Amino acid sequence: MTQSDHQVQQPIANASTAHLSDIPADFLAAYPDYPTTARLDELRATEYNYLDSDNHVYLDYTGSGLAALAQYQAHSARLSETCFGNPHSENPTSRAATELVERARRAVLAHFNAAPTEYTAIFTANATSACRLVGEAYPFGPAAPYVLTFDNHNSVNGIREFARSRHARTQYIPITDTELRVSEQAVHAALRRRSRLGWRTPAERPRRHGLFAYPAQSNFTGVQYPLEWVDIAHEYGYDVLLDAAAFAPTNVLDLTAVQADFIPVSWYKLFGYPTGIGCLIARREALARLRRPWFSGGTILAVSVQGDWYSAAAGAAAFEDGTQNFLSIPDIEYGIDWLRGIGMDRIRLRTRCLTGWLLDRLIALRHDNGTPLARIYGPHHLDGRGATVAFNVLDPAGVVVDERLVARESAAAGLSIRTGCFCNPGVGETAFDIGRRSLLGLLGKRLTSIDEYLDVLGLPTGGAVRVSLGLASNIQDVQRFIEFIDNTYRNRPTTADGLPPREQC
Repeated sequence: MTQSDHQVQQPIANASTAHLSDIPADFLAAYPDYPTTARLDELRATEYNYLDSDNHVYLDYTGSGLAALAQYQAHSARLSETCFGNPHSENPTSRAATELVERARRAVLAHFNAAPTEYTAIFTANATSACRLVGEAYPFGPAAPYVLTFDNHNSVNGIREFARSRHARTQYIPITDTELRVSEQAVHAALRRRSRLGWRTPAERPRRHGLFAYPAQSNFTGVQYPLEWVDIAHEYGYDVLLDAAAFAPTNVLDLTAVQADFIPVSWYKLFGYPTGIGCLIARREALARLRRPWFSGGTILAVSVQGDWYSAAAGAAAFEDGTQNFLSIPDIEYGIDWLRGIGMDRIRLRTRCLTGWLLDRLIALRHDNGTPLARIYGPHHLDGRGATVAFNVLDPAGVVVDERLVARESAAAGLSIRTGCFCNPGVGETAFDIGRRSLLGLLGKRLTSIDEYLDVLGLPTGGAVRVSLGLASNIQDVQRFIEFIDNTYRNRPTTADGLPPREQC
């Protein structure tokens, strides 16, 4: 048993029943499984007690997870017990650091049930860096297109610039569903599209050449897309980049069953600490097709200045530029053990119950004139969705309340939420009904601010409000947020007077 297993499994007397009296009866009636997740209330009272001591409600888990006090303590204890040096050497401190880094790498693969013979884990600065590794090195070309869904984070959208620089076709699969989903039918249609090589069916394209990218879970709406799309794309001859950054914190991803080729992850989204470390989990077969446009310290076996040649290192080493963050990478193993001790199924059940209740309450909120207080983007139910809910607040006349006002007033009330466009323009353009013609009309215009763009497009606001739940969330968090929305905005005409200019989306 690891140290983190022991800490997670230590019981606190009567904690499982102490909070039942604080839980609304109608919530328990609608979600009777919630009390089975009471272990998380025990941890909230001990490892995440800084939330309640500050009387703070944290509802931005899609932005970042929260760290347990035990994680910080484990980091401090490890560094105080021995000496670690740069892994790119053979001295004792280097070997000590290398051993812990490789242990963390094995822990990553085990967490995703990825066989080490088939996958490797490449440590990066974050999920964005993982996406860039794929984009800059993927063999895009006229016969190797980039196909991606409208619903994608900008870190995945940005790969299109690498594809275009190599004259590859870039194709977006639009959102056509009222719940802001991409349909499987549309995925088939895009992947079977004839390329310059003339292929039409999977049988005519036996070799992988092209990249398909989509999120396991939308960071905007919480929509969860079928993991079976990985196999569909493979049948059409595509490698698959499956963005797991928003999915992995509350869901199990089994890479033995879902054999995606490139999976970017940010660890702080799973367990809060360490920040500044992400990961690209890559199938070795697909990784071998990548050709990096440069080399650096730590990525080569040998290099010559006079001979003007170099030989790249094998596997993960060829993609980990320079010295790794060797003092923090071991914290990933601790964080994974921490989640394993809690149980991913328990976290998923807790967040599903809370998400369902949040949706129920938002839908039920009404002004006295009967008009809705919130407009939800994405599914209004739990089928095929995760613990992220995006919406706009509406005033009694149905006018959207400026997201900057909600951001300012929620912060003053001790609530941490997210407002804006969430780095996902495809969903935002669809949700706010911004047509392609309007967007193309902005090309070449000399606009100096985001507010000017919004005025030209005729948009009433610059984005939405996003609430996301995680392992330390409880019913009191949701209740307090709903009460804030109801008490602050019910029957109140909206205004944007006195709000600062928007500096970014």
